[in-house]
Amino acid sequence: MKNETRANATTTVFGSEKMLTPAPTQTIPQHKTTPEIAYQMVKDETYPQTQPRLNLATFVTTYMDEYATRLMNEAIDVNYIDETEYPRVAVMCGRCINILANLWHTPEKAEWKAGAVGIGSSEACMLGGVAAWLRWRAKRKAAGKPYDKPNLVMSSAFQIVWEKFCQLWQIEMRTVPISLKNQTLDAEAAIKLCDENTICVVPIVGVTWTGLNDDVEALDRAIDAFNKKTGYDIPIHVDAASGGFILPFLQPEVKWDFRLKWVWSISTSGHKYGLVYPGLGWVVWSDKSCLPGEMSFSVNYLGASITQVGLNFSRPAAQILGQYYNFIRLGFDGYREVQQNSMDVACYCHEQIGRMKCFRNYAEEMQNPLFIWYMDPEYDKTAKWTLYDLQAVLQQSGWMVPAYTMPKDIEKMVVMRIVVRQGMSRDMADMLLNDIQNAVAGFEKLKYPTQSRLDYEAQIKQKGRVYTH
Repeated sequence: MKNETRANATTTVFGSEKMLTPAPTQTIPQHKTTPEIAYQMVKDETYPQTQPRLNLATFVTTYMDEYATRLMNEAIDVNYIDETEYPRVAVMCGRCINILANLWHTPEKAEWKAGAVGIGSSEACMLGGVAAWLRWRAKRKAAGKPYDKPNLVMSSAFQIVWEKFCQLWQIEMRTVPISLKNQTLDAEAAIKLCDENTICVVPIVGVTWTGLNDDVEALDRAIDAFNKKTGYDIPIHVDAASGGFILPFLQPEVKWDFRLKWVWSISTSGHKYGLVYPGLGWVVWSDKSCLPGEMSFSVNYLGASITQVGLNFSRPAAQILGQYYNFIRLGFDGYREVQQNSMDVACYCHEQIGRMKCFRNYAEEMQNPLFIWYMDPEYDKTAKWTLYDLQAVLQQSGWMVPAYTMPKDIEKMVVMRIVVRQGMSRDMADMLLNDIQNAVAGFEKLKYPTQSRLDYEAQIKQKGRVYTH
């Protein structure tokens, strides 16, 4: 058997025999590899990808300061669930829940607020949904009524986790369509879909598709009137994956949280505008009575009795430390400054893109540091390119700016989205806008339509255009 050449003081990484062999794809390699070479091989796999700070498609945090990164790296081996070995991590987790609950104006007077940590906002949404379902089911059982046909109401611009939740727990999803005319959840339309089997209504604060906020206060008024009329107690779960860390700092006067009567739970993402590396989510209930006891599970095989609420058991503690660090390091003022900078850069991009003759912004005003736009209808009639072509050209410069179709009922509309996060500067925005203008100038010189355009035109002939007001 041929002996493998080992890297040493006289063999450079790229002078090693290992760098001439392909990376494993099917089976584990027979021989060991030095850490330097293994590191380089894995690093090289990621080299051609978009640089994280140029990825304007993702919502997740791609920048934390040196001390936060160091703190999280030092806790990479810490399992949050092992409270016997790491009791202070559990305390910091509880403190984070307290801070968020109070940031969202909880009415809970207990020292430790009702909440849970999740791997991301998806798990947090699941927990909020499960709690609503269990509360509804218990009430139906107690009244001797059927409990086999639960439903949930929200807009068609939902994040995929809600479809997963309804599928996994066999809950009917009832959606209110959005359109250019009705860009967010229509409260009265939502009420029309509610009945005695509705476990909750889910407004979104920071819609993934559009960046807009559903009007939670208007929904709360409509539900209050409906509940009084019918005798129901349909609650609200707010999916605040993005907006939960934006509204408290930039629009504290807006009532969307526990100040509203029927908001019983809120979920958010710590790894989005909570400014922590992924994955981290949080869910908070208005008080402990809203959290069903059967959602808490206890084990004693880690050295003590441990009770937790969550779909996952073992989970990294590093992100919890990162969140608590941010709360200490930034404080309210620091969060406000970071979020305001992101909003200002996003507003600048929104304004500049709206001025380009080929584009039209989906919404006139921005509510979060992200927005979408589409091709101007008149320009689109003669264009030889599509937004998918623009995405491809921008990607050649390192930018990831996604083009995608909108939700059901306006699924023929193609849009692009920019998500501005910590790490995006005005100078970077100018670079992006310049690359967009150069790409458009190149498209306008085309003699023949792109393949993307040909495919789009074929769809137009079959289905018709979507631009209506």
